[in-house]
Amino acid sequence: MLFELLDLLRQGGAQTYAALARQLDISEALLEGMLADLERMGYLRQVGGGCAGHCHGCTMAGTCAIGAGGRIWALTEKGARAAS
Repeated sequence: MLFELLDLLRQGGAQTYAALARQLDISEALLEGMLADLERMGYLRQVGGGCAGHCHGCTMAGTCAIGAGGRIWALTEKGARAAS
């Protein structure tokens, strides 16, 4: 299931935890654990410190599905290879 999550993330775009959890048919709590596992294993990394809720000044405000308080993740090179 971790690789299914990597594949969803590889497709790009901003998604909420709720949307990702729904696509994987899991709880948001399990999703958070999976993201932490993938980060610990070197497949994901957090980009910056996350979202501080300053949407009006953010260049991604028009496409962001995260909203205030979200986190932004990116695949590492290892994660991109595993998701292909």
